[in-house]
Amino acid sequence: MDTRRIIQKIVFITLTLAACSGLVMLLVAAIGKKNHENCRDYVITVKGAQHNLFIDETDIKKILASAVNGRIKGERISDFNLRKLEQVIRRNAWVEKANLYFDNRDVLHISVIEKEPIARLFTTAGKSFYIDSSTKKMPLSDKMSARVPVFTNFPDKRVLSDKDSILLVDVKKTALFILNDSFWMSQTEQIDITKDRCFEMVPTVGNHIVKLGDGNDIDKKFHRLFIFYQQVMSKTGFNRYNFIDVRFDGQVIGTKEKISKIDSVQLRKNVEKLLKEARDMQQDTLAATPQTKQTTTLQQGSTMEAKDVTRVTSNPAKTTSNAKPKLMKPHPDLPR
Repeated sequence: MDTRRIIQKIVFITLTLAACSGLVMLLVAAIGKKNHENCRDYVITVKGAQHNLFIDETDIKKILASAVNGRIKGERISDFNLRKLEQVIRRNAWVEKANLYFDNRDVLHISVIEKEPIARLFTTAGKSFYIDSSTKKMPLSDKMSARVPVFTNFPDKRVLSDKDSILLVDVKKTALFILNDSFWMSQTEQIDITKDRCFEMVPTVGNHIVKLGDGNDIDKKFHRLFIFYQQVMSKTGFNRYNFIDVRFDGQVIGTKEKISKIDSVQLRKNVEKLLKEARDMQQDTLAATPQTKQTTTLQQGSTMEAKDVTRVTSNPAKTTSNAKPKLMKPHPDLPR
């Protein structure tokens, strides 16, 4: 009985080894045959966030042709180093991922995913570039401009300091919030970076500046601003205040300062200069009658030395209205 079991095991192992050997031989033969065949065709697929397509099939074809020293179609498959070609394509500043493979019909498939810009930055020296979600710099494109939030006065340095890196992270957090909200994408003309590395928003509609502070709790700050738009500015108009401060938790402060005609003209020139380079990126202006629902307590009437100050204390948790206000048309004399 033991002898029979031993014989059965030997036979089973022998057959298994033979089957495995046969499969290996077939696989080697198939690979060898494929390597001796030529590339019959190639297919390039480029996918981009929101169909920006800053890099297209023509660009990928040029990169590949340069890497293989000429033709793609008709070349021997064994001459293609797919891993190396993927690395070459990834070196392009607009490429996030690249994947190359041959199918069973000897067709080369090139699949490329382009990077997604989340913000455009203007430096203090006037240079401009995009950043992606990992805060890596991306060059501008001759093909088109990305519709993303614009930040001005970013430090012009080759190597960023620790403070600059923290500022860049704040830019990322603020840009991502604005990108994911269609209302603020339309209402945010640009974000200016102050000397103390804080943010001030220049709105599309309204002649006021919004003090945001840093990028911490940026969603709560915009929510407080949204409430102020609903409860106050939808009634007073979007040109009532010069400054709106949403930096502090639980309150919004609107301030109207008296300025001379000379200062007003100079301010207008400065704003026009800042907006000139980013004007093509933020074109949307909302225009309709405002709708509001008051649920907060207003404290008005405090006048201090040529300043008209309105303070709104709010509790966002008690706000029941989710509808976003529609903004009034801007004054025709305001810079666009």
